[in-house]
Amino acid sequence: MERNPQEAEIARQTLERYSGCAVTDFHSNLILTNFPKYVDYFAKSRNVPVHEGSMFKVAHCPKDEVSILDFKIGSPAAALVVDICSFLPIRASILLGMCGGLRRRYQVGDYLVPVAAIRGEGTSDSYFPIEVPALANFLMQRAVTEVLDQEKAAYHIGITFTTNTRFWEFNEDFKTRLKASKAQGIEMECATLFIASYKRKFTLGALLLVSDLPLNQDGVKTKEGARFVFDKFTEDHVEKGIRILKASRVMQSKKVKGAYHRNISATELS
Repeated sequence: MERNPQEAEIARQTLERYSGCAVTDFHSNLILTNFPKYVDYFAKSRNVPVHEGSMFKVAHCPKDEVSILDFKIGSPAAALVVDICSFLPIRASILLGMCGGLRRRYQVGDYLVPVAAIRGEGTSDSYFPIEVPALANFLMQRAVTEVLDQEKAAYHIGITFTTNTRFWEFNEDFKTRLKASKAQGIEMECATLFIASYKRKFTLGALLLVSDLPLNQDGVKTKEGARFVFDKFTEDHVEKGIRILKASRVMQSKKVKGAYHRNISATELS
């Protein structure tokens, strides 16, 4: 994809302002997340500093060759982070997010591997017409399931519903539509990330943690429930993300099909 030099320079400057660090600090493997606690765990466990700019919280580990970036919550932020990070020489990226599980058999702490997302958020309309599906990158999701199978983790594969509607749990019309979609999870970023990464040819997958069961009685996430999830599952989720990135790079080295092959010129990072 042809890159506009002015757009590349503005993207670089935006990332540096928002992250509080230089673009040259970023490694070719990137974890995207909504949770500053994930960045804190990553930095503490690897004894590396945390950087904060006007929007993002990030940390970089040279030993693992992994960077982690908290882009906050919602589809506009998801679109922004893909748009600007697509100008970096990143070869593999994974979203570590959370979702509401929409099946009775699911349990908090299970993983959901989204192969696609329903575009209910609106932001993705800026990239493609609504009939274009929001699909996760195939190679990345292969790496996700490979790692989960190796570790015998409890996980489900399915479609997630991406919405910008908060407190939808109290909207009966929305819940009727949600149930009719047959989605297995609900969250606020995946469709935007998948569509934007398709547009930008940015190799991106996702591993979602089931953090609550909002269709069940008393299943909506509370402050106490959120604290429990972070305390119990943060380490496992982040470490799995790192292993997934490494597995995906092995697949790329073997020329397994699925990743985007972008020729990023040196001028985009100068």
